[in-house]
Amino acid sequence: MKFLLLILALQVAVSGAVPLTNGTSPGESDVAFAQRYLADFYDLKMETIPMTKMRVNRNFMENKIQEMQQFLGLKVTGQLDTATLDMMHRPRCGVPDVYDFRVMQGRPVWKKHFITYRMKNYTPDMKPEDVDYAIQKAFQVWSDVTPLKFRKINTGEADIMIQFAHGAHGDYSPFDGRNGILAHAFGPGPGIGGDTHFDEAEIWTKSYKGTNLFLVAVHELGHSLGLGHSHDPKAIMFPTYSYIDLSTFRLSADDIRGIQSLYGAPEKPRPSSKPDSTDPTVCDPNMSFDAVTTVGDKIFFFKDRFFWRKLPKSPEINVGLISSLWPTLPSGIQAAYEIGARNHVFLFKDDKYWLISNLRQQPNYPRSIHSLGFPSHVKKIDAAVFNPHFYKTYFFVDNQYWRYNERRQLMDPGYPKQTTTYFPGVGPKIDGVFYYNRYYYFLQGSNILEYDVLSRRVTKIMKSNTELGC
Repeated sequence: MKFLLLILALQVAVSGAVPLTNGTSPGESDVAFAQRYLADFYDLKMETIPMTKMRVNRNFMENKIQEMQQFLGLKVTGQLDTATLDMMHRPRCGVPDVYDFRVMQGRPVWKKHFITYRMKNYTPDMKPEDVDYAIQKAFQVWSDVTPLKFRKINTGEADIMIQFAHGAHGDYSPFDGRNGILAHAFGPGPGIGGDTHFDEAEIWTKSYKGTNLFLVAVHELGHSLGLGHSHDPKAIMFPTYSYIDLSTFRLSADDIRGIQSLYGAPEKPRPSSKPDSTDPTVCDPNMSFDAVTTVGDKIFFFKDRFFWRKLPKSPEINVGLISSLWPTLPSGIQAAYEIGARNHVFLFKDDKYWLISNLRQQPNYPRSIHSLGFPSHVKKIDAAVFNPHFYKTYFFVDNQYWRYNERRQLMDPGYPKQTTTYFPGVGPKIDGVFYYNRYYYFLQGSNILEYDVLSRRVTKIMKSNTELGC
């Protein structure tokens, strides 16, 4: 049996009852509206109660109102008070709430940990790469807390097929146009099992405007993995939908408990606060990093999904997932630099960059690196460093570097130049660099080169993992 999992109804008016089903006149009473709501979501069967037994009828409905109030965290009165009617009119999912479970009835799960997905089409509301990014980050939310791994394929039948569709689209659950059903999904299983559909009539966005694709996708994919609704208002699996600031979005403890009851915790344990010298991924003598930067009084090292954070000259190390700080950032940060006076940190991946301020991801990013003045043939940045004395940022690409004037917000003329010519002993290609106490520290393979800015020479060579206490 297939379960239709997510039907989010948008609130289309501030005042007045909004019908949950089609074909209902606007003048219908709150009582009739509430009966329909309770029938849809709390198994109220008015037709089975003889209308002559009005007291039984009223008591039965009162019990269902109490059930709804308790599930959604309202004051339990059994009455159609203002708070209860307001809750009934909120955007919500179409899965009934009468079963208080974190996982779907029958506990359907995927019997494997490597799951494929495929985009059957794209919405014209967003760039295809932005859709791919939102969906990939939604999958990552769940893979970060489970052993599950997700891979996008471009042809053939995937475990989870994702599409945008208008009206009737072949699954006997037609969409109803803008400001109605947002999306729905099916529980794990063969065929249509796991598939996720978004209503093309909505305006899909990557921001707070319209309908945020990432947030709806996280909820949808929770259902595709076997989760039902949570009664915790802080949970992404709570029945109602509302926008959440993406820079502060986190799975709730209830979401994590629910998904881990199905699949367990990640196979690789979360990094501890002290590195294990026997762990080859940390203390391998050939260890190299993707990027490095100062952030306030600390140094951040980036590698794949992880970051290491430490004070200079201190043996104490903190390790975490990049997504634990910035959920919508990609893994594999390739370059980073800080302008300390502004509390700004810039992170780069491929041809895009993000701004972090006071450890908070800023809106209206990512932006293109070409907006900084790079020519079209530059597709990514290898390393970057800001010099506070010159107020210039140096960008390293392959065996060359550019210099950017942060005050004028322009590239300096006469660049690029050869790295080996102007930074003797460094390069030709570097992986990362940061500035500290009048020295540049270049990451090159498994080595860190200490470079004296005044004398323009390498003064020390160290192994990268020595910075991690190895």
